[in-house]
Amino acid sequence: MTDTRRRVKVYTLNEDRQWDDRGTGHVSSGYVERLKGMSLLVRAESDGSLLLESKINPNTAYQKQQDTLIVWSEAENYDLALSFQEKAGCDEIWEKICQVQGKDPSVDITQELVDESEEERFDDMSSPGLELPPCELGRLEELAELVASSLPSPLRREKLALAVENEGYIRKLLELFRQCEDLENADGLHHLYEIVKGIFLLNRTALFEVMFSEECIMDVIGCLEHDPVLGAAPRRHRDFLTKTARFKEVIPIGDPELRAKIHQTYRVQYIQDMVLPTPSVFEENMLSTLHSFIFFNKVEIVGMLQDDEKFLTDLFAQLTDEATDDDKRYELVRQLTSAQTQLMPYSHYGPYQTRSHYQAGRGMDDVQVRGAATDIFSYLVEYNPSMVREFVMQESQQNDDDILLINLIIEHMICDTDPELGGAVQLMGLLRTLVDPENMLATANKTEKTEFLSFFYKHCMHILSAPLLANTTDDKLSKDDFQTSQLLALILELLTFCVEHHTYHIKNYIINKDVLRRVLVLTASQHAFLALCALRFMRRIIGLKDEFYNRYIIRNFLFEPVVKAFLNNGARYNLMNSAIIEMFEYVRVEDVKSLTAHIVENYWKALEDVNYVQTFKGLKLRYEQQRERQDNPKLDSMRSILRNHRFRRDARTLDDDEEMWFNADEDELEDGEAVVPPSDNKTTKSSAGAGENEDLMDPISKFMERKKLKDSDEKEVLGKSSSLSGRQSPSFKLSFSGSTTKTSLSSPPPSASLHPGSPGSPGSPGSGAKGSPPTAVATKVGSST
Repeated sequence: MTDTRRRVKVYTLNEDRQWDDRGTGHVSSGYVERLKGMSLLVRAESDGSLLLESKINPNTAYQKQQDTLIVWSEAENYDLALSFQEKAGCDEIWEKICQVQGKDPSVDITQELVDESEEERFDDMSSPGLELPPCELGRLEELAELVASSLPSPLRREKLALAVENEGYIRKLLELFRQCEDLENADGLHHLYEIVKGIFLLNRTALFEVMFSEECIMDVIGCLEHDPVLGAAPRRHRDFLTKTARFKEVIPIGDPELRAKIHQTYRVQYIQDMVLPTPSVFEENMLSTLHSFIFFNKVEIVGMLQDDEKFLTDLFAQLTDEATDDDKRYELVRQLTSAQTQLMPYSHYGPYQTRSHYQAGRGMDDVQVRGAATDIFSYLVEYNPSMVREFVMQESQQNDDDILLINLIIEHMICDTDPELGGAVQLMGLLRTLVDPENMLATANKTEKTEFLSFFYKHCMHILSAPLLANTTDDKLSKDDFQTSQLLALILELLTFCVEHHTYHIKNYIINKDVLRRVLVLTASQHAFLALCALRFMRRIIGLKDEFYNRYIIRNFLFEPVVKAFLNNGARYNLMNSAIIEMFEYVRVEDVKSLTAHIVENYWKALEDVNYVQTFKGLKLRYEQQRERQDNPKLDSMRSILRNHRFRRDARTLDDDEEMWFNADEDELEDGEAVVPPSDNKTTKSSAGAGENEDLMDPISKFMERKKLKDSDEKEVLGKSSSLSGRQSPSFKLSFSGSTTKTSLSSPPPSASLHPGSPGSPGSPGSGAKGSPPTAVATKVGSST
């Protein structure tokens, strides 16, 4: 059986004054010839290797602590410790050490301590306590020096704290303080300042409870007024607390214990923030107990308020009472905000509280009340978004949509009167957090993502998108002022986020409500940032390479407003130009076959003269290759044989609900879902591997492309307009403003600071020759805004 008496862990003190575990083994003592003396040996229990070989030096100070710990310094700045599994083993080794040094094993320290560095982790409290001098006016200087000399050592600091606590020394010191003030004894007051400040740095809760009691706290503050640095001009903190500061009860507090706790917490907070000097780097950790004292006082206050049903009932009644004036309403909100911002984990009535604030602020013009309510909601969402989601879903079972908390928030966002929409931006960020699936919980019994998103799209999405749909009726902008455009851009930003993260929920909504067509109306806005937001929304949809979306785009000819925006932009090199070219370039590079065919068949004549980038000619070439494969079934059959695996449309793992949605027949979908029947899309071939990456093109296709380029000039291939057999939109008619013509797009527009796709300097796109077309488009629509 393994001997556990001498089983130990070996520790060494690192440069950061932290103990590192060097391994577990068994300790023994014996004479080591190499070291010429009795030594401690520790061999690892895993492989028997030597973990420690330390000679017992007759002059080394060994300490026995906590019955199972032996600590010593092997050399300067190299401290060691043995932690025993059993007390008996520790006693045996301790006797060996004392025997070598000629000490009585009953002692806990074999030598006088010169360096107390090891005490930082293993303090020995069994030695005699510290003796304080009598608390007299003539001994204050001696006491101040004793306190100052004890603070650097953790052991002496602990002994000093025990002595001050056991002898009731604080009250004696405060009695001397009153005498010194009566006698105007400046030296005594300065010594008392140093002593009381030192007692704060002892970092002991029992001392704080005495110092912060009702009968002592003002005298403690008085001692801290007489900083020797200030000389004969002490601070007047007590005058401020007694004459200037006023306790304002918005709701009367009947519990005397609660009132006393509030007063105490305010005064201690004042001491920490205003009275005590700014702690140095070395003193910061020595005030941790003071921070904890304040924090737990606040926790207790909130707990007492929560237990006082009458207080909460009166508070919420006044908060929601329309007769309450704005000033009092603001004080009510501010009182709760102050507690909640610091004690969020302990405030369990948050959702009800927040709803009450929003109901109180609804329809009012008081900016302060709304701002305070927004702050509370922010802390709630940041601390526990799941709690907020659970509350709003429960609320929907009892209330109409227009008074749901989340809809009140959306309403306040939409109705923000700030010209810069500061409040709307903040609320939009909170909504984004709430609808973010990344912070939603999933358990065996329920999936928060499924439940909340179903709730959100049923009860809230129509309110969020209302300004967008209302402003784009009849395929034109109703209002195009700056503030409206800012609001629409915020809404589009959230909708874009939903496209990326909500899969089939947002897909149903976009297709059923024809949202993309309405969004693309915004490309005609005079505000470039809004037009770019609309393009980014479409770019995210195309980036999913989802054939449901693609058929919807094709059926409704939704590239038409994009092409119009491109032509209307004319010869300008700007973000609009880069964003649109990048969108078409993505379709070409990713070989999205259905969209490629649609673009070439319907918009080629409008784009064929754009030759300062090769994007559109590249799309035409892609289209020609597709047609050739369709006309040559044998080639397509060979291609399918060579493909040894099937590519997904993206790498994302689909949710179970989404898989069910995709597997369902289109006839079984909700009304409006199957906007684009498969039969209407003549150019889409699902077997063609829509959405494959260009790098994954099969070998035969690559060979045929190289053969074409070798046998004939590219212009000759591209000029065969007779190969276009696609269907034109009968209603398609391009018009653009200004004097811009197709001819103006046949050469590169004037150079700008950053040319799309230009790796070189301005004015030298592509290969560096002036006027040569860039070979690629580098600017991404995602970064264009």
